[in-house]
Amino acid sequence: MLFAVAAPSGTGKTSIVKEVLKKHSDLVFSVSASTRKKRNDETDGKDYYFIEKKDFLEKIEQGEFIEFECVFGRDYYGTLKSVINKYIGSNINVIFDLDVNGAISLKNVFKDFIVLIFIKPPDKQAVIKRLKNRGTENESQIAERLERFDLEMSKINEFDYVVINDNLLVAIEKVNGIITKFKNKLNKNNKE
Repeated sequence: MLFAVAAPSGTGKTSIVKEVLKKHSDLVFSVSASTRKKRNDETDGKDYYFIEKKDFLEKIEQGEFIEFECVFGRDYYGTLKSVINKYIGSNINVIFDLDVNGAISLKNVFKDFIVLIFIKPPDKQAVIKRLKNRGTENESQIAERLERFDLEMSKINEFDYVVINDNLLVAIEKVNGIITKFKNKLNKNNKE
């Protein structure tokens, strides 16, 4: 199974995905590619494959992405076919940490083999506070992320599950529960 966790920026989805991975040893993280600058706490090949824009554009031309998007008109993000095919060919469960459009694009490709989980903030003010507190973006970058907020929230009905993150530990447990449910169902079907 594939599990795509998506949300507007600043909702805690990356924190949730990291904790979920600790609880599911049979779940691997799909590392996306990005042209944005690496943050201090990120590792190339673990958090993202950080690549130059010209290389990313070449990979688009060569059809190497399952999905990709240019965010804020400057940074590209995408899921490489080679990464996903490796996992699917080995029957490995995969979790994605994506933006809303990326998750919907994957649903269009994988239809019955993917579960979309939307992480919803309690309100827009919580997102503003989180973006400012994490200290990774300047004021104009925060403003850009907030401009996308309403657009991303408008796509919530395209997701299979919505988890409200007003308490991180509760949200982690809810996402764990969703993943466990589908893995158990899959294991049961494989035994029959």
